[in-house]
Amino acid sequence: MSQFVFENDLQSVLKLDMPITNAPMPRWQRKASSSGSGSTSANTSSLTPVKAGNKSLSTSKTPGKTPGKNTKVQNTPSKAGGDRYIPSRNKQQLEVASFLLSKENEPCNTTPTEKDHRKAWSMNLNGYDIDEAKILHLGGKPMNAPEGYQNNLKVLYSQKTTPASTKKTTRYMSSVPDKILDAPEIRNDFCRSQTVVWVCCFANVENMSSTDLNLVDWSSQNHVAVALHNNVYLWNAATGDIVLLMQVESEEHISSVSWIKEGNFLAVGVSDAKVQLWDVESQKRLRNMASHTSRVASLSWNNHVLSSGARSGHIHHHDVRVAEHHIATLSGHSQEVCGLKWSPDGKYLASGANDNLVYVWPNVQESRDSTPVHCFTQHQGAVKALAWCPWQTNVLASGGGTSDRHIRIWNVSSGSCLSSLDTESQVCSLVFAPNYKELVSGHGYAQNQLVLWKYPSMVKVAELRGHQGRVLNLALSPDGSTIVSAAADETLRFWKCCALDPAKKEKTATKSTSIIHQGIR
Repeated sequence: MSQFVFENDLQSVLKLDMPITNAPMPRWQRKASSSGSGSTSANTSSLTPVKAGNKSLSTSKTPGKTPGKNTKVQNTPSKAGGDRYIPSRNKQQLEVASFLLSKENEPCNTTPTEKDHRKAWSMNLNGYDIDEAKILHLGGKPMNAPEGYQNNLKVLYSQKTTPASTKKTTRYMSSVPDKILDAPEIRNDFCRSQTVVWVCCFANVENMSSTDLNLVDWSSQNHVAVALHNNVYLWNAATGDIVLLMQVESEEHISSVSWIKEGNFLAVGVSDAKVQLWDVESQKRLRNMASHTSRVASLSWNNHVLSSGARSGHIHHHDVRVAEHHIATLSGHSQEVCGLKWSPDGKYLASGANDNLVYVWPNVQESRDSTPVHCFTQHQGAVKALAWCPWQTNVLASGGGTSDRHIRIWNVSSGSCLSSLDTESQVCSLVFAPNYKELVSGHGYAQNQLVLWKYPSMVKVAELRGHQGRVLNLALSPDGSTIVSAAADETLRFWKCCALDPAKKEKTATKSTSIIHQGIR
Protein backbone atom coordinates (compact mmCIF):
# COMPACT_ATOMS: atom_id res chain seq x y z
CA MET A 1 0.00 0.00 0.00
CA SER A 2 2.87 2.37 0.81
CA GLN A 3 4.19 1.90 -2.69
CA PHE A 4 0.95 3.21 -4.21
CA VAL A 5 0.92 6.15 -1.81
CA PHE A 6 4.47 6.96 -2.87
CA GLU A 7 3.57 6.82 -6.50
CA ASN A 8 0.68 9.22 -5.94
CA ASP A 9 3.00 11.57 -4.10
CA LEU A 10 5.50 11.28 -6.91
CA GLN A 11 2.88 12.28 -9.44
CA SER A 12 2.12 15.32 -7.31
CA VAL A 13 5.80 16.23 -7.31
CA LEU A 14 5.94 16.06 -11.06
CA LYS A 15 2.99 18.41 -11.34
CA LEU A 16 5.11 21.13 -9.72
CA ASP A 17 2.07 23.09 -8.61
CA MET A 18 2.29 22.75 -4.78
CA PRO A 19 4.79 21.80 -2.08
CA ILE A 20 4.81 18.20 -0.78
CA THR A 21 3.17 17.91 2.65
CA ASN A 22 3.32 14.16 3.25
CA ALA A 23 6.42 13.16 1.36
CA PRO A 24 8.24 10.02 2.51
CA MET A 25 11.42 10.41 4.50
CA PRO A 26 14.47 10.86 2.29
CA ARG A 27 17.12 8.20 2.33
CA TRP A 28 19.69 10.34 4.11
CA GLN A 29 17.20 10.95 6.94
CA ARG A 30 16.40 7.27 7.23
CA LYS A 31 20.11 6.44 7.32
CA ALA A 32 20.81 9.05 10.01
CA SER A 33 17.91 7.92 12.21
CA SER A 34 18.92 4.28 12.03
CA SER A 35 22.58 4.92 12.98
CA GLY A 36 22.13 7.64 15.63
CA SER A 37 20.40 8.06 19.01
CA GLY A 38 17.00 9.52 19.67
CA SER A 39 18.37 13.02 20.26
CA THR A 40 20.47 12.79 17.18
CA SER A 41 17.40 11.73 15.27
CA ALA A 42 15.58 14.81 16.47
CA ASN A 43 18.37 17.06 15.28
CA THR A 44 18.67 15.19 12.02
CA SER A 45 15.26 16.34 10.89
CA SER A 46 16.61 19.80 10.33
CA LEU A 47 19.73 18.77 8.50
CA THR A 48 20.25 19.45 4.86
CA PRO A 49 21.72 16.94 2.40
CA VAL A 50 25.06 18.71 2.63
CA LYS A 51 25.14 18.46 6.42
CA ALA A 52 24.34 14.81 6.20
CA GLY A 53 27.24 14.51 3.85
CA ASN A 54 29.51 16.02 6.56
CA LYS A 55 28.73 13.12 8.86
CA SER A 56 29.60 10.57 6.22
CA LEU A 57 32.53 11.80 4.20
CA SER A 58 32.97 8.44 2.52
CA THR A 59 29.70 8.84 0.72
CA SER A 60 30.44 10.01 -2.81
CA LYS A 61 27.38 8.72 -4.63
CA THR A 62 24.37 10.66 -5.65
CA PRO A 63 20.95 9.72 -4.33
CA GLY A 64 20.07 6.23 -5.50
CA LYS A 65 17.17 4.81 -7.36
CA THR A 66 13.65 5.78 -6.59
CA PRO A 67 12.04 3.39 -4.09
CA GLY A 68 9.54 1.08 -5.64
CA LYS A 69 10.95 1.50 -9.15
CA ASN A 70 12.78 -1.60 -10.34
CA THR A 71 11.96 -1.52 -14.05
CA LYS A 72 14.60 -0.27 -16.43
CA VAL A 73 13.57 2.62 -18.68
CA GLN A 74 15.18 2.90 -22.08
CA ASN A 75 16.69 6.17 -23.29
CA THR A 76 15.43 5.83 -26.86
CA PRO A 77 12.41 4.19 -28.46
CA SER A 78 12.71 0.42 -28.72
CA LYS A 79 11.83 0.50 -32.38
CA ALA A 80 11.83 2.92 -35.29
CA GLY A 81 8.77 5.10 -35.56
CA GLY A 82 8.66 6.51 -31.98
CA ASP A 83 8.10 10.21 -31.54
CA ARG A 84 9.57 10.97 -28.05
CA TYR A 85 12.85 10.89 -26.18
CA ILE A 86 12.37 9.23 -22.76
CA PRO A 87 15.30 10.01 -20.45
CA SER A 88 16.65 7.70 -17.73
CA ARG A 89 14.87 8.17 -14.40
CA ASN A 90 18.00 7.78 -12.30
CA LYS A 91 19.38 11.03 -13.69
CA GLN A 92 16.47 13.20 -12.77
CA GLN A 93 17.51 13.47 -9.13
CA LEU A 94 14.05 12.86 -7.72
CA GLU A 95 15.32 12.95 -4.12
CA VAL A 96 16.95 16.29 -4.71
CA ALA A 97 13.75 17.56 -6.26
CA SER A 98 11.83 16.45 -3.21
CA PHE A 99 14.28 18.24 -0.97
CA LEU A 100 14.07 21.45 -2.97
CA LEU A 101 10.30 21.43 -2.83
CA SER A 102 10.20 20.75 0.92
CA LYS A 103 12.61 23.55 1.83
CA GLU A 104 10.66 26.25 -0.01
CA ASN A 105 8.75 27.12 3.18
CA GLU A 106 11.82 27.03 5.46
CA PRO A 107 13.39 30.35 6.54
CA CYS A 108 16.75 31.13 5.01
CA ASN A 109 19.12 31.44 8.06
CA THR A 110 22.35 30.04 6.62
CA THR A 111 25.57 32.00 6.86
CA PRO A 112 27.88 32.71 3.87
CA THR A 113 30.33 30.11 5.18
CA GLU A 114 27.64 27.40 5.22
CA LYS A 115 26.60 28.35 1.70
CA ASP A 116 30.16 27.93 0.45
CA HIS A 117 30.48 24.53 2.15
CA ARG A 118 27.17 23.37 0.76
CA LYS A 119 28.11 24.52 -2.72
CA ALA A 120 31.45 22.70 -2.55
CA TRP A 121 29.87 19.44 -1.35
CA SER A 122 27.10 19.73 -3.93
CA MET A 123 29.60 20.18 -6.76
CA ASN A 124 31.56 17.13 -5.58
CA LEU A 125 28.55 14.90 -5.05
CA ASN A 126 26.15 15.96 -7.80
CA GLY A 127 28.31 17.83 -10.28
CA TYR A 128 26.24 21.03 -9.99
CA ASP A 129 25.20 23.61 -7.38
CA ILE A 130 22.02 22.41 -5.74
CA ASP A 131 20.87 25.96 -4.95
CA GLU A 132 20.93 26.83 -8.65
CA ALA A 133 19.61 23.51 -9.84
CA LYS A 134 16.27 23.02 -11.47
CA ILE A 135 13.57 21.00 -9.76
CA LEU A 136 14.11 18.15 -12.24
CA HIS A 137 17.66 18.03 -13.57
CA LEU A 138 18.70 16.02 -16.60
CA GLY A 139 22.40 15.28 -16.96
CA GLY A 140 24.23 13.90 -19.95
CA LYS A 141 23.43 13.96 -23.66
CA PRO A 142 20.53 12.07 -25.20
CA MET A 143 21.39 8.96 -27.16
CA ASN A 144 21.08 8.91 -30.91
CA ALA A 145 17.94 7.52 -32.49
CA PRO A 146 18.19 4.06 -34.10
CA GLU A 147 19.26 3.86 -37.72
CA GLY A 148 16.43 4.39 -40.14
CA TYR A 149 14.25 6.29 -37.67
CA GLN A 150 12.13 9.02 -39.25
CA ASN A 151 10.15 11.58 -37.32
CA ASN A 152 6.89 12.23 -39.12
CA LEU A 153 6.22 15.31 -37.01
CA LYS A 154 9.29 16.98 -38.47
CA VAL A 155 7.67 16.98 -41.88
CA LEU A 156 4.36 18.15 -40.45
CA TYR A 157 5.71 21.09 -38.47
CA SER A 158 8.71 22.05 -40.58
CA GLN A 159 8.93 25.75 -41.39
CA LYS A 160 10.70 25.16 -44.68
CA THR A 161 8.54 25.18 -47.79
CA THR A 162 8.35 21.80 -49.46
CA PRO A 163 7.77 21.38 -53.20
CA ALA A 164 4.24 20.17 -52.52
CA SER A 165 3.38 23.24 -50.45
CA THR A 166 4.94 25.74 -52.82
CA LYS A 167 2.30 27.63 -54.76
CA LYS A 168 2.68 27.18 -58.49
CA THR A 169 1.37 29.76 -60.90
CA THR A 170 -0.54 27.91 -63.57
CA ARG A 171 -1.00 29.22 -67.08
CA TYR A 172 -4.42 28.75 -68.55
CA MET A 173 -4.45 27.78 -72.21
CA SER A 174 -7.65 26.89 -73.99
CA SER A 175 -7.50 23.88 -76.29
CA VAL A 176 -10.12 25.36 -78.62
CA PRO A 177 -9.86 28.55 -80.69
CA ASP A 178 -11.30 31.76 -79.35
CA LYS A 179 -12.80 32.62 -82.73
CA ILE A 180 -13.23 31.00 -86.15
CA LEU A 181 -13.67 32.85 -89.44
CA ASP A 182 -14.64 31.16 -92.66
CA ALA A 183 -12.13 31.81 -95.43
CA PRO A 184 -13.64 30.40 -98.63
CA GLU A 185 -11.35 30.02 -101.63
CA ILE A 186 -8.19 30.57 -99.65
CA ARG A 187 -5.52 29.29 -101.99
CA ASN A 188 -3.79 26.05 -101.07
CA ASP A 189 -1.14 26.15 -103.73
CA PHE A 190 0.13 22.70 -102.87
CA CYS A 191 -3.05 20.87 -103.89
CA ARG A 192 -4.99 23.00 -106.32
CA SER A 193 -6.69 19.90 -107.70
CA GLN A 194 -6.64 16.16 -107.22
CA THR A 195 -4.93 15.77 -110.59
CA VAL A 196 -2.05 18.00 -109.58
CA VAL A 197 -1.59 15.99 -106.38
CA TRP A 198 -1.17 12.73 -108.25
CA VAL A 199 1.18 14.31 -110.78
CA CYS A 200 3.33 15.71 -107.98
CA CYS A 201 3.44 12.37 -106.22
CA PHE A 202 4.92 10.69 -109.27
CA ALA A 203 6.97 13.58 -110.62
CA ASN A 204 8.79 15.50 -107.89
CA VAL A 205 8.15 14.67 -104.26
CA GLU A 206 10.52 17.31 -102.85
CA ASN A 207 8.66 20.20 -104.46
CA MET A 208 5.44 19.26 -102.69
CA SER A 209 7.01 20.05 -99.32
CA SER A 210 5.47 23.44 -98.77
CA THR A 211 2.82 25.82 -99.90
CA ASP A 212 4.51 28.80 -101.52
CA LEU A 213 2.08 31.59 -100.71
CA ASN A 214 1.83 33.99 -97.76
CA LEU A 215 -1.82 34.94 -97.50
CA VAL A 216 -2.33 36.27 -93.94
CA ASP A 217 -0.73 39.13 -91.96
CA TRP A 218 -1.66 41.04 -88.80
CA SER A 219 -0.92 44.77 -88.59
CA SER A 220 0.20 46.86 -85.62
CA GLN A 221 -3.17 48.65 -85.83
CA ASN A 222 -4.98 45.35 -85.15
CA HIS A 223 -6.17 44.64 -88.68
CA VAL A 224 -5.89 41.19 -90.27
CA ALA A 225 -5.33 41.08 -94.02
CA VAL A 226 -6.50 37.88 -95.73
CA ALA A 227 -6.09 36.99 -99.40
CA LEU A 228 -8.93 34.84 -100.76
CA HIS A 229 -8.22 33.89 -104.37
CA ASN A 230 -8.31 37.27 -106.21
CA ASN A 231 -9.61 39.36 -103.26
CA VAL A 232 -8.03 40.96 -100.22
CA TYR A 233 -10.20 41.39 -97.13
CA LEU A 234 -9.46 43.37 -93.99
CA TRP A 235 -10.87 42.21 -90.65
CA ASN A 236 -10.83 44.65 -87.73
CA ALA A 237 -9.97 42.57 -84.64
CA ALA A 238 -11.28 45.26 -82.29
CA THR A 239 -14.72 45.77 -83.84
CA GLY A 240 -15.17 42.70 -86.03
CA ASP A 241 -15.83 44.78 -89.15
CA ILE A 242 -14.88 43.27 -92.51
CA VAL A 243 -13.89 45.36 -95.54
CA LEU A 244 -13.10 44.30 -99.10
CA LEU A 245 -9.92 46.23 -99.90
CA MET A 246 -9.12 45.18 -103.47
CA GLN A 247 -9.84 42.73 -106.25
CA VAL A 248 -7.82 41.65 -109.30
CA GLU A 249 -8.86 40.01 -112.52
CA SER A 250 -10.46 36.60 -112.15
CA GLU A 251 -7.67 34.82 -114.02
CA GLU A 252 -5.11 36.18 -111.56
CA HIS A 253 -4.79 35.50 -107.84
CA ILE A 254 -3.25 37.12 -104.78
CA SER A 255 -0.02 35.38 -103.83
CA SER A 256 1.22 37.39 -100.80
CA VAL A 257 0.33 40.20 -98.38
CA SER A 258 2.50 42.15 -95.92
CA TRP A 259 1.88 45.12 -93.60
CA ILE A 260 4.34 47.94 -93.12
CA LYS A 261 5.53 48.36 -89.52
CA GLU A 262 3.24 51.36 -88.87
CA GLY A 263 0.22 49.39 -90.08
CA ASN A 264 -1.20 52.00 -92.49
CA PHE A 265 0.09 50.57 -95.78
CA LEU A 266 -0.38 47.08 -97.17
CA ALA A 267 1.80 45.50 -99.86
CA VAL A 268 0.10 42.93 -102.09
CA GLY A 269 1.90 40.48 -104.35
CA VAL A 270 -0.02 39.28 -107.40
CA SER A 271 0.41 36.33 -109.72
CA ASP A 272 0.95 38.75 -112.64
CA ALA A 273 4.47 39.51 -111.23
CA LYS A 274 3.47 42.94 -109.87
CA VAL A 275 3.50 44.37 -106.36
CA GLN A 276 0.74 46.77 -105.35
CA LEU A 277 0.87 49.26 -102.48
CA TRP A 278 -2.40 50.23 -100.79
CA ASP A 279 -3.40 52.95 -98.35
CA VAL A 280 -5.75 51.21 -95.93
CA GLU A 281 -7.39 54.31 -94.45
CA SER A 282 -8.42 55.77 -97.80
CA GLN A 283 -8.68 52.31 -99.44
CA LYS A 284 -6.74 53.56 -102.48
CA ARG A 285 -3.95 51.98 -104.44
CA LEU A 286 -0.80 54.11 -104.25
CA ARG A 287 1.58 52.19 -106.51
CA ASN A 288 1.71 49.25 -108.88
CA MET A 289 5.35 48.21 -109.09
CA ALA A 290 6.53 45.90 -111.85
CA SER A 291 10.00 44.35 -111.83
CA HIS A 292 9.60 40.57 -111.58
CA THR A 293 8.91 38.15 -114.38
CA SER A 294 6.84 35.67 -112.34
CA ARG A 295 4.43 35.69 -109.43
CA VAL A 296 5.46 37.29 -106.15
CA ALA A 297 5.09 34.70 -103.40
CA SER A 298 6.72 36.50 -100.45
CA LEU A 299 7.04 40.07 -99.13
CA SER A 300 8.84 41.72 -96.21
CA TRP A 301 9.28 45.34 -95.06
CA ASN A 302 12.35 47.12 -93.71
CA ASN A 303 11.27 50.72 -93.07
CA HIS A 304 10.65 52.21 -96.52
CA VAL A 305 12.30 49.29 -98.38
CA LEU A 306 9.99 46.53 -99.52
CA SER A 307 11.61 43.19 -100.44
CA SER A 308 9.80 40.73 -102.70
CA GLY A 309 10.60 37.14 -103.62
CA ALA A 310 9.41 35.60 -106.89
CA ARG A 311 9.01 32.20 -108.45
CA SER A 312 12.10 32.89 -110.55
CA GLY A 313 14.25 32.70 -107.41
CA HIS A 314 15.13 36.41 -107.48
CA ILE A 315 14.65 38.87 -104.63
CA HIS A 316 14.04 42.54 -105.43
CA HIS A 317 14.36 45.54 -103.14
CA HIS A 318 11.91 48.38 -103.72
CA ASP A 319 12.25 51.89 -102.33
CA VAL A 320 8.61 52.92 -102.25
CA ARG A 321 9.49 56.61 -101.85
CA VAL A 322 11.01 57.11 -105.30
CA ALA A 323 9.76 56.60 -108.82
CA GLU A 324 12.56 54.19 -109.72
CA HIS A 325 11.61 51.83 -106.96
CA HIS A 326 13.75 48.83 -107.97
CA ILE A 327 17.08 49.46 -106.22
CA ALA A 328 18.68 46.00 -105.90
CA THR A 329 18.37 42.35 -106.94
CA LEU A 330 19.54 39.34 -104.93
CA SER A 331 20.28 36.19 -106.89
CA GLY A 332 21.00 32.95 -105.09
CA HIS A 333 17.97 30.68 -105.15
CA SER A 334 17.25 28.45 -108.10
CA GLN A 335 13.55 27.95 -107.30
CA GLU A 336 10.64 29.96 -105.96
CA VAL A 337 11.35 32.13 -102.91
CA CYS A 338 8.50 31.19 -100.55
CA GLY A 339 9.91 32.60 -97.29
CA LEU A 340 11.22 36.14 -96.73
CA LYS A 341 11.81 37.92 -93.39
CA TRP A 342 13.78 40.98 -92.29
CA SER A 343 15.39 40.84 -88.85
CA PRO A 344 13.90 43.13 -86.16
CA ASP A 345 16.94 45.41 -86.22
CA GLY A 346 16.94 45.57 -90.04
CA LYS A 347 20.49 44.26 -90.44
CA TYR A 348 19.74 40.96 -92.16
CA LEU A 349 17.25 39.52 -94.62
CA ALA A 350 16.51 35.78 -94.45
CA SER A 351 15.14 33.95 -97.47
CA GLY A 352 13.96 30.38 -97.92
CA ALA A 353 12.99 28.65 -101.14
CA ASN A 354 11.93 25.40 -102.74
CA ASP A 355 15.60 24.60 -103.42
CA ASN A 356 15.95 23.67 -99.71
CA LEU A 357 18.34 26.56 -99.05
CA VAL A 358 18.29 29.36 -96.48
CA TYR A 359 20.18 32.55 -97.33
CA VAL A 360 21.03 35.42 -95.00
CA TRP A 361 21.60 38.72 -96.85
CA PRO A 362 23.06 41.99 -95.55
CA ASN A 363 21.12 45.25 -95.35
CA VAL A 364 20.87 46.85 -98.76
CA GLN A 365 21.51 50.31 -97.32
CA GLU A 366 24.67 49.25 -95.48
CA SER A 367 26.15 47.26 -98.34
CA ARG A 368 25.43 47.28 -102.08
CA ASP A 369 27.08 43.89 -102.33
CA SER A 370 24.58 41.17 -103.24
CA THR A 371 26.72 38.39 -101.76
CA PRO A 372 24.91 36.51 -98.97
CA VAL A 373 26.36 36.46 -95.48
CA HIS A 374 25.42 32.81 -94.94
CA CYS A 375 23.97 29.94 -96.90
CA PHE A 376 22.50 27.13 -94.80
CA THR A 377 22.16 23.81 -96.63
CA GLN A 378 21.13 21.47 -93.80
CA HIS A 379 17.42 21.34 -94.68
CA GLN A 380 16.29 18.44 -96.87
CA GLY A 381 13.00 20.04 -97.92
CA ALA A 382 11.58 23.36 -99.06
CA VAL A 383 11.97 26.17 -96.50
CA LYS A 384 9.00 28.49 -96.22
CA ALA A 385 8.80 28.86 -92.43
CA LEU A 386 11.14 31.63 -91.22
CA ALA A 387 11.03 33.67 -88.00
CA TRP A 388 13.43 36.06 -86.27
CA CYS A 389 13.66 36.10 -82.49
CA PRO A 390 12.45 39.55 -81.30
CA TRP A 391 14.54 39.53 -78.09
CA GLN A 392 17.67 38.04 -79.74
CA THR A 393 17.89 39.76 -83.08
CA ASN A 394 20.73 37.55 -84.35
CA VAL A 395 18.75 34.32 -83.89
CA LEU A 396 16.81 32.88 -86.83
CA ALA A 397 14.42 29.91 -86.84
CA SER A 398 13.71 27.95 -90.02
CA GLY A 399 11.42 25.01 -90.73
CA GLY A 400 11.61 22.41 -93.45
CA GLY A 401 8.87 20.77 -95.48
CA THR A 402 7.69 17.18 -95.73
CA SER A 403 11.07 15.78 -96.72
CA ASP A 404 12.81 17.51 -93.80
CA ARG A 405 10.34 18.18 -90.94
CA HIS A 406 13.01 19.86 -88.84
CA ILE A 407 13.08 23.17 -87.00
CA ARG A 408 16.57 24.62 -86.89
CA ILE A 409 17.79 27.58 -84.84
CA TRP A 410 20.66 29.62 -86.30
CA ASN A 411 23.05 32.21 -84.95
CA VAL A 412 23.55 34.48 -87.94
CA SER A 413 26.46 36.29 -86.29
CA SER A 414 28.58 33.14 -86.20
CA GLY A 415 26.73 31.07 -88.80
CA SER A 416 26.33 28.14 -86.39
CA CYS A 417 23.27 25.94 -85.86
CA LEU A 418 22.24 26.29 -82.23
CA SER A 419 19.71 23.46 -82.21
CA SER A 420 17.81 21.10 -84.48
CA LEU A 421 14.48 19.44 -83.69
CA ASP A 422 12.62 16.76 -85.62
CA THR A 423 8.92 17.66 -85.42
CA GLU A 424 7.80 14.53 -87.31
CA SER A 425 5.55 16.71 -89.45
CA GLN A 426 5.77 19.24 -92.25
CA VAL A 427 6.68 22.70 -90.89
CA CYS A 428 4.60 25.29 -92.77
CA SER A 429 4.99 28.42 -90.65
CA LEU A 430 6.88 29.78 -87.63
CA VAL A 431 6.36 32.75 -85.32
CA PHE A 432 7.99 33.80 -82.03
CA ALA A 433 5.68 34.65 -79.09
CA PRO A 434 7.58 37.12 -76.86
CA ASN A 435 5.12 37.08 -73.95
CA TYR A 436 6.32 33.67 -72.80
CA LYS A 437 9.46 33.46 -74.96
CA GLU A 438 8.11 30.61 -77.04
CA LEU A 439 8.27 29.51 -80.66
CA VAL A 440 4.99 28.57 -82.33
CA SER A 441 5.01 26.26 -85.35
CA GLY A 442 2.21 25.39 -87.79
CA HIS A 443 2.21 21.91 -89.31
CA GLY A 444 0.68 19.88 -92.08
CA TYR A 445 0.09 16.18 -92.41
CA ALA A 446 -0.90 14.28 -90.37
CA GLN A 447 -2.19 16.26 -87.37
CA ASN A 448 -2.43 19.75 -88.93
CA GLN A 449 -1.70 21.21 -85.50
CA LEU A 450 -0.04 24.20 -83.88
CA VAL A 451 2.77 23.46 -81.42
CA LEU A 452 4.18 25.78 -78.78
CA TRP A 453 7.87 25.24 -77.99
CA LYS A 454 9.71 26.76 -75.05
CA TYR A 455 12.72 28.70 -76.29
CA PRO A 456 15.63 27.96 -76.19
CA SER A 457 15.14 24.49 -74.66
CA MET A 458 12.65 23.59 -77.43
CA VAL A 459 10.54 21.62 -74.98
CA LYS A 460 6.97 21.12 -76.16
CA VAL A 461 4.57 23.27 -74.14
CA ALA A 462 1.25 22.46 -75.81
CA GLU A 463 -0.45 21.32 -79.00
CA LEU A 464 -3.46 23.11 -80.48
CA ARG A 465 -5.58 20.99 -82.79
CA GLY A 466 -8.75 21.71 -84.70
CA HIS A 467 -7.84 22.30 -88.34
CA GLN A 468 -8.95 19.69 -90.83
CA GLY A 469 -6.31 20.74 -93.35
CA ARG A 470 -2.68 21.71 -93.09
CA VAL A 471 -1.79 25.07 -91.59
CA LEU A 472 -0.74 27.48 -94.33
CA ASN A 473 0.23 30.62 -92.40
CA LEU A 474 0.56 32.02 -88.88
CA ALA A 475 0.42 35.61 -87.65
CA LEU A 476 0.75 37.18 -84.19
CA SER A 477 -1.49 39.89 -82.76
CA PRO A 478 0.05 43.28 -81.81
CA ASP A 479 -0.20 42.55 -78.07
CA GLY A 480 1.32 39.09 -78.54
CA SER A 481 -1.61 37.27 -76.91
CA THR A 482 -3.33 35.73 -79.94
CA ILE A 483 -2.14 33.72 -82.93
CA VAL A 484 -4.19 33.41 -86.08
CA SER A 485 -3.77 30.33 -88.25
CA ALA A 486 -4.97 30.02 -91.84
CA ALA A 487 -5.41 26.47 -93.05
CA ALA A 488 -6.37 24.51 -96.12
CA ASP A 489 -9.76 23.70 -94.53
CA GLU A 490 -10.73 27.30 -95.49
CA THR A 491 -10.90 28.62 -91.94
CA LEU A 492 -9.04 31.19 -89.86
CA ARG A 493 -8.71 30.19 -86.22
CA PHE A 494 -7.70 32.62 -83.49
CA TRP A 495 -5.87 30.98 -80.59
CA LYS A 496 -5.58 33.09 -77.44
CA CYS A 497 -2.72 30.99 -76.10
CA CYS A 498 -0.19 33.64 -75.08
CA ALA A 499 -2.23 35.96 -72.85
CA LEU A 500 -0.32 37.34 -69.87
CA ASP A 501 -3.16 37.20 -67.31
CA PRO A 502 -3.81 33.53 -66.44
CA ALA A 503 -6.05 34.39 -63.47
CA LYS A 504 -8.42 36.26 -65.73
CA LYS A 505 -8.42 33.38 -68.18
CA GLU A 506 -9.47 30.93 -65.49
CA LYS A 507 -12.49 33.09 -64.67
CA THR A 508 -13.60 33.03 -68.29
CA ALA A 509 -12.71 29.38 -68.88
CA THR A 510 -16.36 28.44 -69.06
CA LYS A 511 -16.83 30.65 -72.10
CA SER A 512 -14.24 28.77 -74.17
CA THR A 513 -16.79 26.28 -75.49
CA SER A 514 -18.88 28.96 -77.19
CA ILE A 515 -16.83 29.71 -80.29
CA ILE A 516 -17.70 32.74 -82.37
CA HIS A 517 -18.03 31.49 -85.92
CA GLN A 518 -18.59 33.87 -88.81
CA GLY A 519 -17.47 34.43 -92.36
CA ILE A 520 -14.66 36.66 -93.54
CA ARG A 521 -16.83 37.91 -96.39
